[in-house]
Amino acid sequence: MRHHHGMTSAAEISSLSSTLTELHDRVTALAESALSSGDEDMAHELIAVERALGGALRRLRRFGQGRSSRR
Repeated sequence: MRHHHGMTSAAEISSLSSTLTELHDRVTALAESALSSGDEDMAHELIAVERALGGALRRLRRFGQGRSSRR
């Protein structure tokens, strides 16, 4: 993992947000598919992952908004 020194750019935050959104959407689709196929154990695990990704995405967006409002 790369470590950046100094300020994180708005472009980086935006890119991370987009990537997390895509991942969240993919996990959501997998969870829905698992539910419809009757694999409840898999669905419940994927739903937990989906929630964690959603929380991470909200935090990242808040962080990005806070940084852009300070400029």
